[in-house]
Amino acid sequence: MQRFQHYIDGAFEDGSATFESLDPANGKPWALIPRGQADDVDRAVKAAGRALWSPEWRDMTATMRGKLLYRLADLVAENAQHLAELETRDTGKIIRETSAQIAYVAEYYRYYAGLADKIEGAHLPIDKPDMEVWLRREPVGVVAAVVPWNSQLFLSAVKIGPALAAGCTLVVKASEDGPAPMLALAKLIDEAGFPAGVVNILTGFGDECGAHLSSHPGVDHIAFTGGPQTARHIIRNSAENLASTSLELGGKSPFIVFEDADLESAANAQVAGIFAATGQSCVAGSRLLVHASVKDRFLTLLKGKAARIVIGDPQDKATEVGPLCTTRQREHIDQLVGDSIAAGAELVCGGKVPEGEGYYYPPTILDCSDVLAPSWENEFFGPVLSVRSFETEEQAVELANGTPYGLAAGVFTTNLTRAHRMIRRIRAGVVWVNTYRAVSPIAPFGGFGLSGQGREGGLEAALDYTKVKTVWLRTSDDPIPDPFVMR
Repeated sequence: MQRFQHYIDGAFEDGSATFESLDPANGKPWALIPRGQADDVDRAVKAAGRALWSPEWRDMTATMRGKLLYRLADLVAENAQHLAELETRDTGKIIRETSAQIAYVAEYYRYYAGLADKIEGAHLPIDKPDMEVWLRREPVGVVAAVVPWNSQLFLSAVKIGPALAAGCTLVVKASEDGPAPMLALAKLIDEAGFPAGVVNILTGFGDECGAHLSSHPGVDHIAFTGGPQTARHIIRNSAENLASTSLELGGKSPFIVFEDADLESAANAQVAGIFAATGQSCVAGSRLLVHASVKDRFLTLLKGKAARIVIGDPQDKATEVGPLCTTRQREHIDQLVGDSIAAGAELVCGGKVPEGEGYYYPPTILDCSDVLAPSWENEFFGPVLSVRSFETEEQAVELANGTPYGLAAGVFTTNLTRAHRMIRRIRAGVVWVNTYRAVSPIAPFGGFGLSGQGREGGLEAALDYTKVKTVWLRTSDDPIPDPFVMR
């Protein structure tokens, strides 16, 4: 089996314990992964703290930080295929997606490389004639970045890139599920030339590693992607160090199809939104709201497309849907589908665990009609679509917003004024109109409600990793006036 190591303070370490990582395509162990413990976390956080104030990093110009990020971007691009093969092997994501996505990850590092020396302060037109006052944006400090297994190189880039551009240092915790590509990324960070301790990468389980990281007194900011339940633990843990947080927590995103939509285009987008990545995407369009007048026609289109999806070996470029990442995820999905059918949902297609090895689950559509099925309310994180119809725009908005989540939404209509009304009224951090699942390093990404706080991508993300310092400079040579009166 392949063996991977932690990256702490510029050195690669085995760690005191290991665990086996399983290949989701066959359920067999293929790699030995270091199992981070409290002492590993402590060393990594202390290394990041030392690096934050070391002259080598502290005095480095923002332009030079950008050049290091450019170098990292080039290395990610050069090694994209190797990283993609690792991610596919360790998570089951299909190779055609990991290859394209990781190649694009390099653009995120390039974006933040260019932004590094453009994070500006401000001069204030202060109301005191003998004072000059300006604002400096300084790094928030040591960042704990906690990333999940799905799209982990992307989800780490939207944390590592802006944090380094702002001058922070990081301890990145990869998920215990499928962490190999993150540990491989450490070699590229080392090769790029970042000073020791600026970026540290380790992996481990939540109670043994994650809880110690999020509560460590040396952590100043926690950037987390995952589920609301884990986020609640992180927020409780952050009470120990009063760290600030940015949280991207997934969703139950509505996909709204009006009667005037291009149904063929909308159906393709719905397939991308729920069956791509085997539905294991935080923005999965898992709640289809379709106008009653076109519901039957649209479901027929979707059912036909679902039947033609190629399910198979994720390393095969012809495969369109691979296995789920873990067997426990498949069990969870199968239970929710069964509970939904028992509650009255109609199974349109899929819904049955296939025979054979690997953690596969077929593209599944559930017509929930007017029943309150578990599939309509709960995030599956799998290839399961729940469907309801609507008659009016008002009803579509009510159904779309009828969830504590608010990450993303899709609206399909050729009516421009209706599109603008929907954009204003839908409670979501990202709204796609006549498209779905599009991202860019230039565009901020994040949600409302249980979908989290803060933003990733764009300038807003870089500002999340800074704090404002206000500087007062007295310009008068006269003696300071009455010391008992506040200036």
